[in-house]
Amino acid sequence: MRDLLKGMQRYSSLKNSVAGISQKMLTQSLREMEEDGLVERKVYAEVPPKVEYQLSPLGQSMAPIIESMANWGSEYLDQHPEKKKKIQ
Repeated sequence: MRDLLKGMQRYSSLKNSVAGISQKMLTQSLREMEEDGLVERKVYAEVPPKVEYQLSPLGQSMAPIIESMANWGSEYLDQHPEKKKKIQ
């Protein structure tokens, strides 16, 4: 959801932005969020298939919560630099 706050995203972009997530888990998560009304999925009739995701109005209503959690996490890591994982 964090990445969808930036706007519409293609599946491949979401996959690349979530380190270590499997295709199966990302697909399952997106489907569940779509069923819950948090995410909207747009499929284009072209080859290869093109699918884009965006937050629904309900999903957008969670923006302040997600941003607050991100801020908390950043502050925590600033205070505990040993907890930062090295990006490989």
